[in-house]
Amino acid sequence: MTGFVFLDKGEGMTSFFAASRLRRIFGTKKIGHTGTLDPMATGVLPIALGGATKFIELIPDHDKAYKASFRLGLTTDTLDITGEVLSQSEVDVSAEQVEKALDSFRGEIKQLPPMYSAIKKDGVRLYELARQGIEVEREERLITVYSLALSGSDEEKNEYEITVECSKGTYIRSLIADIGEALGCGATMTALRRIKANGVTIDKCYTVAQLEQMKEKNELSDALNSVDSFISYDKIKVSEAQSRRFSNGGELDCNRFGGKKEPGLYCVYSPVGKFLGVGEIDENREKLSVKRVYVE
Repeated sequence: MTGFVFLDKGEGMTSFFAASRLRRIFGTKKIGHTGTLDPMATGVLPIALGGATKFIELIPDHDKAYKASFRLGLTTDTLDITGEVLSQSEVDVSAEQVEKALDSFRGEIKQLPPMYSAIKKDGVRLYELARQGIEVEREERLITVYSLALSGSDEEKNEYEITVECSKGTYIRSLIADIGEALGCGATMTALRRIKANGVTIDKCYTVAQLEQMKEKNELSDALNSVDSFISYDKIKVSEAQSRRFSNGGELDCNRFGGKKEPGLYCVYSPVGKFLGVGEIDENREKLSVKRVYVE
């Protein structure tokens, strides 16, 4: 099978392990995931099967959305509930105050990446340094929080839930830690669920258990999304001769398929609508070169 499966990753498994489970379910050797979720996180994780793995790097970047829970009065070294406790403090904060504090974290803001992250410093991932007890200087990054809402609260337990829509590269753990600092009592993330990524919403996703049931009923094809439907670049249709040339890795003259188009990536199709792969038009809008050829 070749295509993308939208997985609702369960809690407690790494993204790599989740992909391995699907390898067994679909009986394929080639498999890969389009992004990484921490073991404690759940939610949207697109998985590529077969020839789709060659297109992972070409998936357009999209904003992401999350639901996250946190507890006030507690801080940890990982900024989430799985880490070592650094501090515990009394909390005298209301839900109204939490909601008011969110105002400062909407729009473009600067964020310091956490030490427990996959960012590299001098070729070494930060989480590897953090596990050795080493903390290094990190540069703040400009991120965008498009929407941030308080979606749940339990003042007695000092536990809250937020719904966040944000740009790629936003660390929700760091966002929560900064909210806790703004409230003067600290905060730690207790749960994280990604509800949108790569243009895929959580309602389009399947759990491992659901996919196993579909396998028993011979319905796995229902969970498979074609490569071109997922990457969804603008389309270019070429002639039969151009189709053969493209499939063999040859570049095409833009003047020969209906006029020049804007520079960028395109999904390329044969005259009968067969998906051939992804091509890129150069800055001069003269040539369409091959980025990936589609092979099932």
